[in-house]
Amino acid sequence: MEQRLSGKVAIVTGSGQGIGKAVALRLAREGAACVVADINESKAEQAAEQIHAAGPRAIAQCIDVANVAEIQPLVDRTVGEFGRVDILVNVAGVAQTKPFLELTQDDWDRIIDTNLKGTTFCIQAVGAQMIKQVPDEIKKAGKADRSYGKIVNFSSISGRRGRALQVAYAASKAGIISVTQSAALTFKAYNINVNAISPSVVHTPMWEQLDADYARVFGTAPGRFMEDFIAKIPLGRAGSPEDMASAVAFLCSPDSDYITGQTLNVDGGFEMN
Repeated sequence: MEQRLSGKVAIVTGSGQGIGKAVALRLAREGAACVVADINESKAEQAAEQIHAAGPRAIAQCIDVANVAEIQPLVDRTVGEFGRVDILVNVAGVAQTKPFLELTQDDWDRIIDTNLKGTTFCIQAVGAQMIKQVPDEIKKAGKADRSYGKIVNFSSISGRRGRALQVAYAASKAGIISVTQSAALTFKAYNINVNAISPSVVHTPMWEQLDADYARVFGTAPGRFMEDFIAKIPLGRAGSPEDMASAVAFLCSPDSDYITGQTLNVDGGFEMN
């Protein structure tokens, strides 16, 4: 595999399992050193060991991105270990299936704090570090000569329209699309590219949870919700974590230097329906 990210340093939140782990492994295969950041410390350590065994250096950091106070220490440790941060991928997130009229304030706060607040303040902390890494002469000129950082956030097709049973989740993912655009405008002078990925159904523990939730709410057989959803996807299959990782790797590479503020549907064509 081409080493498009050789010498780069990446932080990937939510990378102890699922999409986040696949993203961290893909960035490592492309040459990046990785910080595996996850709320589950043991899974983060296992993923970091797997990456390190494949060659690139990796460390694990236990973090709850909903707690903003834990974000700057993550950045500080990354800089202390590797000297810089070149890439941030915000994958950490939680989902819930519950009718709108049953939604509680605690439900809302848990999902918005993790998905939207966590993503926003990770961008803020890492973006500030990326700006520090820009040479002073470039800052004075007010226009960067090349890309000085790549940030990729995870939205969802649920962020493209309302969801009666995923009110807070859909709102959080719609918010990520907006924050992505705001960050792209904020960092444009430094050519720090900020984009997002919008998946549909992906075989991950989160989607297994959603499928079980829908089965409980509607009294259907387990697996039925996922099957019905996949039947609407033009390419005829669910996405894989590796599908998402491939898109992220592109958005983190020099091949995407002229792309910013965009949310890319990686959904098998679902949003065409």
